Amino acid sequence: MDPFVYQYSVGGLVFVVGLYFAGRQGYIGLSGRGFRNLLLMLGGMMFFMVLQGYLQYAPMSELEAVPYTGGERAEKSIGKPIDFGIMGIYIVMILLIGTWFGRRQQGTKDYFFGGQRFSWWMIAFSLVATLVGSYSFVKYSQAAYNYGFASSQSYLNDWALMPLLLFGWLPILYFSRITTVPEYFERRFNRKVRLAATVGVLVYLVSYVGVNLYTMGTVFHHLLGWNVMGSAILIAGISAIYVTFGGQTSVIMTDLFQGVMLLLTGIVLLVLGIHYLGGVEEFLGHLPRGHRLAFNNFNENPTFPSVGIFWQDAMANSAFFYFLNQGILMRYMATKSTREARKAAIAMPLILMPIAAIVVASGGWIGQSFVHAGILPEMDPKKAFYITAEFLSHPGVFGLILAALTAALMSTVDTLITAVSAVVVNDIYKPLVKPNATDKQLLRTARISSIGVTLLGIALVPVFMQFATIYAAHGAMTAAVTPPLVVALILSVFWRRFTAKAALATIVGGLLAIGVSIFIPEIIRLIAHGVPMDENFRDNGEGLFAGAKEYKFMRALFGLIVSGAIGVIVTLFTKPEPKEKQAGLVWGTVKDAIRHYKGSEGSEDDSAETLAMPMKSEVEAPLEGEGKLPTVRLSATVMAQLRAKVGDPVYITDTRWWLGGLQSMHVVVGGQCESDADVIELGPDTHGAVVTAGRHDRPLKVERLY
Repeated sequence: MDPFVYQYSVGGLVFVVGLYFAGRQGYIGLSGRGFRNLLLMLGGMMFFMVLQGYLQYAPMSELEAVPYTGGERAEKSIGKPIDFGIMGIYIVMILLIGTWFGRRQQGTKDYFFGGQRFSWWMIAFSLVATLVGSYSFVKYSQAAYNYGFASSQSYLNDWALMPLLLFGWLPILYFSRITTVPEYFERRFNRKVRLAATVGVLVYLVSYVGVNLYTMGTVFHHLLGWNVMGSAILIAGISAIYVTFGGQTSVIMTDLFQGVMLLLTGIVLLVLGIHYLGGVEEFLGHLPRGHRLAFNNFNENPTFPSVGIFWQDAMANSAFFYFLNQGILMRYMATKSTREARKAAIAMPLILMPIAAIVVASGGWIGQSFVHAGILPEMDPKKAFYITAEFLSHPGVFGLILAALTAALMSTVDTLITAVSAVVVNDIYKPLVKPNATDKQLLRTARISSIGVTLLGIALVPVFMQFATIYAAHGAMTAAVTPPLVVALILSVFWRRFTAKAALATIVGGLLAIGVSIFIPEIIRLIAHGVPMDENFRDNGEGLFAGAKEYKFMRALFGLIVSGAIGVIVTLFTKPEPKEKQAGLVWGTVKDAIRHYKGSEGSEDDSAETLAMPMKSEVEAPLEGEGKLPTVRLSATVMAQLRAKVGDPVYITDTRWWLGGLQSMHVVVGGQCESDADVIELGPDTHGAVVTAGRHDRPLKVERLY
């Protein structure tokens, strides 16, 4: 089977289904904004199809391999004291940035969602640092050294899910004011489904923390010769400090800084390597043709099969990442509106992911090209990034690269820590332990759970140390955990007939079936697409869980099929859910979700904005509405320009766009103030949060978003 044809056939089917749902809701069409959306979706898909098609089929010349004649390259320590000094300074700087921007956390809305105030570009760039996780440089440079451009598969396969995400799940997520995915399952079904989803999401998130901490330990082991566990504990502690005190705002601001640095560093490394080789043609010419394929093999190599990576990464892990990963969902919900959330979600797969694919794999590509050109001898693929970076960099410059690597180490873990805290507070502590907890008590619990999840992640490091590579450990974990929850959410959102009993059976039954497949991996053989397994794995002395290493990628397809079958069968034999319970929670009911969000009728396409001078009142008005927002008063002229009425939520912000929403806030129109000018009257606390020193005589932008 041709891997290119296979991916675009199956992925294309998912893409078309997404376009169908988007079209039925009016998000895409043949005119106006709908036509623009359609062109954007089709253009994104065609970009990846043309790029990967060219790499897979275009005739390419290859330069002759040059034998290495430099003699035996002595093993030497990687990096100099100045490099590690720069890395240490960077860590201190990140701590200062994180604690500074998180210093004004007033409650859980600020802690988890940053006040829902940020612009799309700030969220998108901060997400780069989450996408380029602690495992990415090591994992993908190793894969890039072994398999070339095929290492980019994981970053170029998200196009298939975009219509379902942008026009199906994202507006429901935002307007329903859901704090966690398990909460969605309770509102859609019942408490039992919420508890099952909570367990599944926590297993995924805590396991993800363990994978990342394992990578941290491995990286510092190679760099400094430190013990893997000791290194993991050190960096985990650093990440936990600013997350515990600063929450989502700290994560966004530190990851924004780290995301930009990661992109620049990876690109600089690639440019330095190409320059050293003499140009782009020499770089490509010294990559063997097999290393320039978009898909290395279909099913021949069980350690890197394209079909396995497609199901494990594109259909299971990417779906979980975009639809269910609490850390990512919290970023979407930290934007000021659904339009900003969509812009961030579009920028990720179409712009930032391709760049990230280059960033994380550049060390492996350059390393393989250097070996083929006779510049370096064969190297340990696990060290491809370090060796290539150290070879190309002078002391000090390599320190900046190490700082970028440290940024990648911390940026994914900080997101995961806040995500677990959100689930613990909103799905365990508040509904089960203390339903009447104050916001202060919830905030304290969030901070305690941030420390707890860090300790749990450290405890999982020895488990992942059993795998041969970080790529294998990460793939095995995601393939085993994600399928049941992905199937349950997709069916919940896009199949109104899906029932509570079916959702519970899908999650529990799917996880149990996957658990059985770990002990009896032979049951996956029938749908393994010919991917081979080690028939002697039980004799390899690797213990009770040796089966986890067999079919570690194809286990995702097994989980998707079994979970999907359970969901469909149980649904057909159970009573449908009441329609009124689905309002605002399934596709086609976005208007109901907006009504829940605003407290009145509204539309995503109906918005207005104007400028108004801030005026501070003496008393802070009480919080109003579903979102517990501060109230403000607007002059008659501002009310008219916005076409706003009492009770409408509006967004107020400093006019400096480059702040990205740092000085902004959602508020509710509480009434009309007595002024003939364009004025907005703010309470003392609200005024202090939006108006900075020296800008009391500058207007604010006021927007009615829906």
